[in-house]
Amino acid sequence: MTTYLVTGSNRGIGLEYCRQLKDRGHEVIATCRTSSPELDALAVRVETGVDVTSGSSVLRLKEKLIGIQIDVLIQNAGIAEFNSLSNLDPESVIRQFQVNALSPLCFTHAFLSHMGKGGKVALMTSRMGSIDDNTSGGSYGYRMSKVALCMAGKSLSIDLQPYGIAVAILHPGLVSTRMTGFTSKGIQVEYSVNGLLERIDSLTINNSGTFWHANGEILPW
Repeated sequence: MTTYLVTGSNRGIGLEYCRQLKDRGHEVIATCRTSSPELDALAVRVETGVDVTSGSSVLRLKEKLIGIQIDVLIQNAGIAEFNSLSNLDPESVIRQFQVNALSPLCFTHAFLSHMGKGGKVALMTSRMGSIDDNTSGGSYGYRMSKVALCMAGKSLSIDLQPYGIAVAILHPGLVSTRMTGFTSKGIQVEYSVNGLLERIDSLTINNSGTFWHANGEILPW
């Protein structure tokens, strides 16, 4: 049985990851700061009080999971705050860097001792982290943090290759969730996660470090 650890799992894409993985019959460890009735109803292992920006919180989780091998680590926790040029908020930019870029890197580093050859790391980034695809500007904190996460993922794919651990850098598409204000232009979360899991399933050491759309398209840097 494959064991997945999903961060930011109490709602949205993280919750749907847990739901679909549970339906597949996998072992799921769902982490979040605070659980939700929807997550509790899935009957997966839920670890609350996990703040990905807190080193001590991550280390406490690591200690609780001693002896458990993580086969797939899905770094889903993230935030989105709007920063236009006319309304630039440096503290917001730094906060998004911490949550969206630095925390996934540090979390992955902390849990490498729980992973082995054949393991996989999935980093949830965004197409807004593509420099080449940026045609509308704005969203400084979110865009910059996601570019940084893409770079972290690419470096991890190189550094973890000798250990047999592969890394996927994933864009879920525009998904109708609370983070996007349940936009009517978005796809349903079930459809997005189904595609994301297809990308994770197809991830190997040979295609590690690829920046994928959930639909399988390789995105430009």
